[in-house]
Amino acid sequence: MQKKNNPIVVGQPVLVVVDIQKAGFMEGHTSGITHMPGLPANMHRARIVIDAARANGVPIIFLQEAHRVTRVDFGRELDGDEDEHLVEGWPGTEIAADVVGLRPDDYVIKKRRYSGFIGTDLDILLRGLKAETLILVGGLTNVCVHYTFADAHQGDYHCRVVEDCVGGSDDEAHAAALTNMEYLQHGACRSSREIIEAFRVYGSMKTASLAASA
Repeated sequence: MQKKNNPIVVGQPVLVVVDIQKAGFMEGHTSGITHMPGLPANMHRARIVIDAARANGVPIIFLQEAHRVTRVDFGRELDGDEDEHLVEGWPGTEIAADVVGLRPDDYVIKKRRYSGFIGTDLDILLRGLKAETLILVGGLTNVCVHYTFADAHQGDYHCRVVEDCVGGSDDEAHAAALTNMEYLQHGACRSSREIIEAFRVYGSMKTASLAASA
């Protein structure tokens, strides 16, 4: 099948950082979820995309999965491979602020489900930011990234996932999720190099537009 030549960025981009939390970097920590071997390195690589977004005026939203201590909101999450994970108060549940460069005034949305859209105000925030293109980094590729991508797709956002800045529960699931997202929107899977260049172009155009209107 001939792939459609969709641009990387359409209109206003927003970077969505999905669940880069301390559990993924704690030595010997059991999060209740398996991780592919390359996941920590990919999460660290996401920082260059985050920094490029900041440098070029691209809004950033950080998602954080966190379950109540009563476990009342796990729902069906424990019916499959996953054990209890990311409970409020656990050290590993906090966003890995040093890894992602989190700032006190950043947008942070706490979620109880895999998708960033379920039971949160993410869509309201995106509408306020006039977002048209969402760029996703973080984890897990086959769980929270995939389901957030799918809901964004159904909400008519242009969606991109930075394939070297996401990580799955294992290599096979990671690759399958990327294939599924590419099926939904051709050109969805992009490298960090491509995204950083797209942010640079966006920043230059934004600067030129501001100068012209001054």
